[in-house]
Amino acid sequence: MAKRYWLFKSEPSVYSIDDLRDDKDSTTHWDGVRNYTARNLLRDEIQKGDGVLFYHSSCAEPGAVGVATVTRAGYPDPTQFDPKAKYHDPKSKPDNPRWFVVDVTFDKAFKNPVTLKAMRETPGLEDMALLRRGNRLSVQPVTPAEWKIITKQGGRAR
Repeated sequence: MAKRYWLFKSEPSVYSIDDLRDDKDSTTHWDGVRNYTARNLLRDEIQKGDGVLFYHSSCAEPGAVGVATVTRAGYPDPTQFDPKAKYHDPKSKPDNPRWFVVDVTFDKAFKNPVTLKAMRETPGLEDMALLRRGNRLSVQPVTPAEWKIITKQGGRAR
């Protein structure tokens, strides 16, 4: 299967690109997704080797701040089964999990974050899922052309 590209949103006050970089092995499982459309992408579409634009949302200057790689395809979110976990789901059972995660590994932080405002003004990004009205998904597809434009604007790692 050909490499695909995705945008994963996270609030920097909860989990930032720097947190990913500083995590053990610079890897984490992308947990807490509780939207069925995003869950289906994590479970069925996102594969090992795919690229991830790390996007900071719900902050002063939302935007793409770096790049990661999917290092493990979808598997059941372990937090759904833990009654003490923030994302526990008492209706989810190990033999029939509702929620899935993927593992992502830090690649680089952008020298120049690519802000939402800049994306809206950039030719070639007009049809990007992120920029569509009402699209609030925390996990969404990115085309190869969009990936190229954004990673070029982001520049070298900081």
